Amino acid sequence: MGNSKTFSRRGLVQGVGAAAGTGLIGAAGIEGALSQTRGGKPRVLALVGDRYHNPDYIRTSLDPVFKDLDVGIDYTIAYDQISAEMLRNYQVFLTFRDGMIWPGGYLGPDASSYYASNLEDPKTFPDPVSQPCLTDAQGAAIRDFVQAGGGLYAMHNSSYISLFVKPYRDVMGGVSKAHPPLRPFRVQATQNRHPITEGVKPFMVNDEQHYVQYDLDPAHIILESENIDGLTFKDMGSKSVSGWAHDYGKGRVVFTAVGHNIHALWNPQYLEIQKRSVRWLLRQI
Repeated sequence: MGNSKTFSRRGLVQGVGAAAGTGLIGAAGIEGALSQTRGGKPRVLALVGDRYHNPDYIRTSLDPVFKDLDVGIDYTIAYDQISAEMLRNYQVFLTFRDGMIWPGGYLGPDASSYYASNLEDPKTFPDPVSQPCLTDAQGAAIRDFVQAGGGLYAMHNSSYISLFVKPYRDVMGGVSKAHPPLRPFRVQATQNRHPITEGVKPFMVNDEQHYVQYDLDPAHIILESENIDGLTFKDMGSKSVSGWAHDYGKGRVVFTAVGHNIHALWNPQYLEIQKRSVRWLLRQI
């Protein structure tokens, strides 16, 4: 990004894509986002990236969605900066990150055990200790944002935030229980009719099949996943909830579980679901 500007430690790199108005921001970039919101177009703030999910693939995957919608999106990895003040400049908050951080560090970029094998002096590396990425106060800010009329689009592993932050779970509506490694499975609309899934055909992905619990009315469940080869996981069978959409106060919430790789995120049927999800949150459909 040749025209990037580096801000203080609390800021990130801010840039604007010519077509979609996409950028990467921290607290220092809010004013630029606010000026574009005042221009009349809706704007989305996306909290992305964690130990297991590189923010680069997420941004690469989502940019075409928002370009086609002509909706601006700002990305941030700064989980500690999420606040009511930051959210007030946006119409939709998108979460696409795990619920944990490791302030004391960790050996490798993922949970593969071989990163910890054959070290010269393994005792110099402490065991990784996780803690929640968001506080209850931040979860309450997200809840209040939606309650007041904003939209929340929770994607893929962001339902794990619900394990640690009750106000987030209250508004998001559920939690991921576990998932097997990558394997093919089918995703299809449920019998609950909804503008997001109307006419969408079943589709196959090679992805993490998240087994998800929805806490609210089952009438709001719009997607389900099934391993059509009959493979089960633990004691949870071969099927799971894979998406829902509900109203919350004056706002709206959507969750879709697919998303561990670009191959899955760019499935044509799933791309359509993502676009419709954003449009539904913005009350355009």
